[in-house]
Amino acid sequence: MRFKVSFSTFLIALFVLFPLQGFAAGLWLYEAPAPDMGLAAAGRAALAQDASTVAFNPAGMTRLERNQLQGGLLGLLVQAEFDSDSTTFGGGDGGDAGDFVPVAGASYVHGLSPDLKLGLSLGSYFGLGLDYGDNWAGRYYVQEGELVTLGINPGIGYRCTDWLSVGAGFSIVYGKLKQDVAINNNPLGIGSTPDGQLKIDEDDVSYGYNLGILLEPVDGTRFGLTYRSEVELDFDDAITVKNLSPALETIINAILGPSRKVDMELTIPQAVMFSVYHQLTERWAIMGNIGWQEQSEFGKTSISLASTVSTSLTADRNFHDTWHFALGTQYRLAPAWLLSVGIAYDESPVDDKDRTPDMPLDRQIRYATGLQYDLNADATIGIAYTYIDAGSAEIRQTAADNPLRGDLIGDYQTNDLHALNVNLVYRF
Repeated sequence: MRFKVSFSTFLIALFVLFPLQGFAAGLWLYEAPAPDMGLAAAGRAALAQDASTVAFNPAGMTRLERNQLQGGLLGLLVQAEFDSDSTTFGGGDGGDAGDFVPVAGASYVHGLSPDLKLGLSLGSYFGLGLDYGDNWAGRYYVQEGELVTLGINPGIGYRCTDWLSVGAGFSIVYGKLKQDVAINNNPLGIGSTPDGQLKIDEDDVSYGYNLGILLEPVDGTRFGLTYRSEVELDFDDAITVKNLSPALETIINAILGPSRKVDMELTIPQAVMFSVYHQLTERWAIMGNIGWQEQSEFGKTSISLASTVSTSLTADRNFHDTWHFALGTQYRLAPAWLLSVGIAYDESPVDDKDRTPDMPLDRQIRYATGLQYDLNADATIGIAYTYIDAGSAEIRQTAADNPLRGDLIGDYQTNDLHALNVNLVYRF
C-alpha cells in the first residue's frame, strides 16, 4: 500500500527529519575549491577556463589546449542562530547551530586528440547539516543532523565543429545520513519523564549522470547548457528508537513489529543550467546564469516499514522547484592578474508555514570575489571568497499540527555562510 501522509502524533516517532551536509545556507552547493567560486558561479556552464569544467560542463573540456590538473581547498563557516518567539516545551534557542567545514576537490582533463577530451572530478555539490544541542526548544524537531555527499564524476567531451562541443559524465555519489531527534514521552508535562531518542545513521552509494553543450558562434561569445540527473539514495535500516514511554512503545511495536526496520529513500534533485560568457574587450568579460532545480522531489521522502504488512509512506515537506540567477564579471588587472566579481540569487524551496529547523532554507543571495595570478605559462594560483545571505528563514510550526513537538515559532537572527578557497591550475 502507498499512502500520502503528514507529520502528526505517533508518526513523529518514525520519521522526523531528512538532513543534509554541513551547510545551513542551502542544499545545492555552488561553492567549490575552483576559481569560478569568485564569480558566485556566474557563467559556470560557459566558462570552460580550467579543468573544473569536467563537473560543471564536460563539453567545455574541448577548450583546454593542454592536459590540466585543477585542485584546491575550501573552508566553509556556517552561522545559524535561531531566535524563538514562542515554544511549548521550554529549552534554549540552540546557540549557533553551524560549524566550520573543510572541503577539498580536484579535477583532471586529458586530451586524446585536439577534439576529444577525457576528464575526472572529485567533490560535492549537495548537502546540509546543523547541531542545536540536546536540550534546545526545538529538540522534538531536530537536535543534530547532516547528510555528507561525495561524488566521483568521470566525463568525456567532443568538439563536433568549430562552434559546437558536447559532453557527458557519469556520477558515483556516496551519501551518509545522520540525525538525532528527541521524542516527547511527556506531552502533558506531568512529572519528569525523560525524552526518548530517534536516531538515523546510514550510508549509501548511488549513481547519476550529467550532460553538456557548449556553443561558440563567434570568438569571445559562448553559450553553455548543462543537465544533471537526479540521484536516489536508499538508506536501509536507517531509523532506530529507544527509551520510549510505554504508550509510544506500544504504537511503535504495532507499526514496525519486533524488527523495527525502517528504510528511507531521498532524491538529490535534477537540475538544468544555462550560461552565457561574452568577452567585451581584451581585459573585460561578463557572464551570467539561469538555472532550475527540482527541489520538489527532494522534499518527498519515501519510507518503507518492514512490519507484518509491508507499507510505503511518502513524507512530503511541500518543497517547490527553484530558480537560480547569477551575474559576474572578470577584469584582467595586468597580464598575470585576473579579478572576478559575482552575485547570485536562489529562490527559497519552502514557504514559512512548512519550514522546519532541520532545513531552515530561505532565499539565498551570494556575493563573491576572487583573484588569480599566473605564476608562469604552466601554473596559476588563486583565491576566492563568497558570502551567502540565507535570509531570516522564519519558522511557524504549531502544536495544532505537531502535538508531540509543540510550538516552534521564530526566525534566524543569523543565517549565513562564509566560504574561502585557495586553488591551483597546472597545465602540462
